[in-house]
Amino acid sequence: MRRPSSLPLRAALAASASLLFCSSLLAEPKRPECIAPASPGGGFDLTCKLAQSALLDSKMLQNPMRVTYMPGGVGAVAYNAVVAQRPAEGGTIVAFSSGSLLNLAQGKFGRFDEKAVKWLAAVGASYGAIAVRADSPYKTLDDLAAALKKEPGKVVIGAGGTLGSQDWMQTAMIVKSMGVNPKDLRYVAMEGGGEIATALLGGHIQVASTDISDSMPHVLSGNMRILAVLADKRIDEPDMAKIPTAKEQGYDISWPVVRGYYMGPKVSEEDYQWWKTHFEKLLASEDFAKLRDQRELFPFALTGPELEAYVQKEVVRYRAMAKDFGLIQ
Repeated sequence: MRRPSSLPLRAALAASASLLFCSSLLAEPKRPECIAPASPGGGFDLTCKLAQSALLDSKMLQNPMRVTYMPGGVGAVAYNAVVAQRPAEGGTIVAFSSGSLLNLAQGKFGRFDEKAVKWLAAVGASYGAIAVRADSPYKTLDDLAAALKKEPGKVVIGAGGTLGSQDWMQTAMIVKSMGVNPKDLRYVAMEGGGEIATALLGGHIQVASTDISDSMPHVLSGNMRILAVLADKRIDEPDMAKIPTAKEQGYDISWPVVRGYYMGPKVSEEDYQWWKTHFEKLLASEDFAKLRDQRELFPFALTGPELEAYVQKEVVRYRAMAKDFGLIQ
């Protein structure tokens, strides 16, 4: 019996592939934007620029992505703007971090909770850090503890956000383990890592509660020193291996900082899936891993429903933590 020709099948497959290619082009956002919910120079800025570079370098976007800054409430202004005023923008993604989830757990984003947006992708993680200027008299956490026990009001600590923020929380956990009441801290609230670094290097604060990704450029330039990174063990990277952990200095505190993106609640499924699919491709690529490493971030990859489940679980955990510190009822 004569075998039927495979040409019609090949033609059909080619046509199908062409159709899929065209539909993906149609689904591509015309005006892609990443909102960094803080001033330039901090972790949200870093997160947006990671997506900007990765999508451009991989040619997944034909139109360049712009990064816009929307400071206020360490994410609250951007969250409310996207949910209430720009809920259906299929080309807009917004950077978030573990600090965003902590604020949501305390109701700091107003009437909107963690279920108000579409969680898109988590693309990396960093760790909290306690930093000082390179010429600071504090060389270790014990040096800082001695100063805080003597006169806590004389040590000005700068951090992103107000009482109960991520930066405040990691500092509060450390000073509590030092035997110091966190409420006695002289704390200056700022908008993100960029402002914190500027204030520290300018001598306006003595200690910065920040994260290691924000800090490393200043450490490498010789202007800043990290007293402790809040990781379980030393980070096995050439530039970070010499930085001690809080744990090895006798303070059993760790604070991972997850970074990623969310979208508005009324974004179409087609637009959401375009972003989700392309982030999954990025997260599986070696080129993206190199870009992530250049920004001092470590592997952490979740998308779609898996990220949604992670967010809900973390918010519950942070809510319990906030209750322990008397921040919420």
